[in-house]
Amino acid sequence: MDVRDKARAAVLASLAGDCLALGPHWIYDAAAIAARFGRVQGPTAPGPDTYHKNRGLGQFTHYGDQAMVLLRSTAAAGGLDLADFFGRWRALFARYDGYVDGATRQTLARIDFGEGPEGSGSPSLDLAGAARIAPLVFALREDLPGLVAAARAQTRMTHNSPLVVDAAEFFARAAHAALHGADPAAALAGAARAGYVALPAAWVEQGVAAAGEDSVAAIARFGQSCHVDGAFRGVVQLVARHPGDLRGALVDCVMAGGDSAARAMLAGLVLGAALGPDAVPGEWLAAMRATPEVEGLLAGMP
Repeated sequence: MDVRDKARAAVLASLAGDCLALGPHWIYDAAAIAARFGRVQGPTAPGPDTYHKNRGLGQFTHYGDQAMVLLRSTAAAGGLDLADFFGRWRALFARYDGYVDGATRQTLARIDFGEGPEGSGSPSLDLAGAARIAPLVFALREDLPGLVAAARAQTRMTHNSPLVVDAAEFFARAAHAALHGADPAAALAGAARAGYVALPAAWVEQGVAAAGEDSVAAIARFGQSCHVDGAFRGVVQLVARHPGDLRGALVDCVMAGGDSAARAMLAGLVLGAALGPDAVPGEWLAAMRATPEVEGLLAGMP
């Protein structure tokens, strides 16, 4: 399978994961999700009582919206131009009517005090800072050192935590390996061997060891929240449990509740890279409002 086609699938699957999670995002009661939505089969609209009440069917959470900013910047620059991404990211939140999380508020406050993109990052431990990297995986699919550096830099701009920055590198390495022929298990194992400043090797081992466990139960045990320690292990478990089933992985991710959007973006990234375009449900892409723009931007990139 062509590497470019697999990289395209990685972007589409990552964004589709965020879109799929929109309706139930940040509902922590898995039983309540099942009662309200049934077993999610495609994108659903958020209710008026949710964090995303200004969004509709087929749109993104604030994570997906930021990934789109990175995609537009990457398409314009041919890779990561941190200053360009910084300017576009800041402009997004100057007029944003969606949810603005704590990491974003802290980053914007640091910008107001004069910090540029290298120093603006909040100390947030949310995995979401690493979840935007799919556009970079596409653009830098033949340049692993460049991809690693770019994934770390874009994360550090808003989430300047060594754990979250290391997580971005880990999933960039796993996606790159999957693009170039590694199966999901081998991609995770290879990324784990890279060595990290802060990321505990045990997190990868624990996620993989739980592959035989129901994902909803495993994620409840690891932690459903935004925090990197549970969310990272949840992503690894989803990939390890569903190495040939992107749909099943992302549905289980959403049914597990909590910060399903960040987990789904990264699980979709790795599985899309491994499995290619046929694995991404066509009806999800048809429902995702940004699909024409995404396809157009990707088609215009080398």
